[in-house]
Amino acid sequence: MRRALPAASRVLSCRLRRFSTDIVTEDVSASNNLTKEASLYVHWPYCLRRCTYCNFNKYVPKDNNGHVMAECLQRETETLLQLSQVSCITSVFFGGGTPSLAPPSTISIILETISKHASLHDQAEVTLEVNPTLEGRSKLVDFHHAGVNRFSIGVQSLQDEDLKRLGRDHSSAEALQCIREARRLCPGRVSVDVMFGRPSQTFESWEVELSELLQVCDDHVSLYQLTLERGTQLFKQVQGGNVTMLDEEVVSEMYQHARKTLHQHGFQQYEVSNFARNKSGSLHNLSYWKGRQYIGVGPGAHGRFVPLGEGGVSREARTQTLEPDVWIREVQERGHGTRRRIQLSHLQLLEEVLVMGMRMTKGINHKHWELFSPVLGLNEIFGVSVGVRELLQSGHLIMDDSPYTPSRSLRSSDQNLLVVQHQAKDQR
Repeated sequence: MRRALPAASRVLSCRLRRFSTDIVTEDVSASNNLTKEASLYVHWPYCLRRCTYCNFNKYVPKDNNGHVMAECLQRETETLLQLSQVSCITSVFFGGGTPSLAPPSTISIILETISKHASLHDQAEVTLEVNPTLEGRSKLVDFHHAGVNRFSIGVQSLQDEDLKRLGRDHSSAEALQCIREARRLCPGRVSVDVMFGRPSQTFESWEVELSELLQVCDDHVSLYQLTLERGTQLFKQVQGGNVTMLDEEVVSEMYQHARKTLHQHGFQQYEVSNFARNKSGSLHNLSYWKGRQYIGVGPGAHGRFVPLGEGGVSREARTQTLEPDVWIREVQERGHGTRRRIQLSHLQLLEEVLVMGMRMTKGINHKHWELFSPVLGLNEIFGVSVGVRELLQSGHLIMDDSPYTPSRSLRSSDQNLLVVQHQAKDQR
């Protein structure tokens, strides 16, 4: 993909200039359905401590200002909903940080605020990330009563020694108990996150771990390869020679084994890191990968939407202020903490649709592409790209471009999924 995107972008740019009289940016009249709906992400930035591998925007709070954070999250939600003028919020995701540290009342207040300004269906997917500690597990019932109907549990490992190395503050026994309790409350709507490629992890221990996990998990599993990020404690440990990361070949074998094992247990892979059975895929994350609008609330959150409330006609990439105390001050002063906003050109929008869509195992089909590029189809753009043709010939990419193929699409082959998986980052 690193080789294909620059070549495809050049083709996109050339073709869009040629058809400039027929193509506009994400105009309200041309893309009304795209601007009516959005998903909403809420970032709770606080953690009790920082994991050794984590470079997400999270902070260990100096003071107990959870009530102030809750008030500001509510206010920014209201401001950005008014700015976007969306009529429907399709899903809500509370991430972090550790959002299970938030009072359940914060969840209910934000959901009530959404309902005042947009339609939020009773059955809309509302996900909360949970740290499977005793405290996190003890609040599951209250979170459920507040409106959460899907839990994403950060198990990461079922090996207690590995959990300690990663800086996690729960045990494997606590994680398993948390899964059971969450499944009792939200059967069929519980996801577990597990990490592979951990230092000192062996292929044999990974096999045992997967087997144990599959005995208790629900219908959704997210597999994440441990990546070394600058500025983390793990990065310093590796640089100092105190910790050794696993060989890439071993990590690849772990990933392929997990894919095979999950498939044998009825799970279908629908994205490079995500597996589901019984139609339990994450609707919220799918909205990202399908290039839909999303509103990001909270410190460091990202958003992509058309600011109709200001008379905007093009989608903007928006980033909220990172540091919680500064973000709080900005929200109190002007209703939101947006630090950066960039108006996306049509080319930039299509590049994002391409990059996000290629994370899905089904890739980007022609009908979906036409929502964003009604004049130029997938084959017209990528069929003439030398870089893409090389990847098609090498088997890294697959294009089903026959008019007689119902699901015509551009997608990654199985052999390319690990590469994409390694590059994939959560959209926050």
